[in-house]
Order: sequence, then C-alpha cells, then structure tokens
Amino acid sequence: MLPSLRPGDRLLVRYAREPRPGSVVVARFVDGTVVVKRAVERRTAGWWLLSDNAAQGTDSRHRGAVPDADVWGTAVARVWPWPRLLGDM
Repeated sequence: MLPSLRPGDRLLVRYAREPRPGSVVVARFVDGTVVVKRAVERRTAGWWLLSDNAAQGTDSRHRGAVPDADVWGTAVARVWPWPRLLGDM
C-alpha cells in the first residue's frame, strides 16, 4: 500500500480526539521517537500502530503496542501541499 502522507506534508491534528481503528495518529514510541502512523486496533497494552507502507518504517511490529497516553492526537486533514480530509480510512 502506498503511504497516505509524504515527508513535508502539514497536518491538522486534534489532540482531544479519541483515535478509532483506521485513524492516522501522532504518537510517541517508548524511545521518544514521534511518529505519524495508522491506528489499526486497540489492544490491552495500547494501540497497535502500523505504517501504510509495510516495507519501510518502524511500527508496532517492531516496538509493540503504544500506550494510550503516548497517542497524542488524530490527524484530521492534510493542509499542505494538497489539502484533503484524512478521516478514518
């Protein structure tokens, strides 16, 4: 699957919005790395986050579930360079 976002894209993020499966989220891995990933499912230990392009990047397959407190917000739109709603895809 091709990535929905590319380096340099600017996002509109709602920090109070609860993620749902399919949401694009901003989160922090346990090592402090801040990432934008797709929330796949809610597990006991937190959210399982995956990259849209499984061949590249690091995600929950490598780092495990991300605790709720480390999922900071849900991206609702890309505002630059080509504005579009992201929604829960």
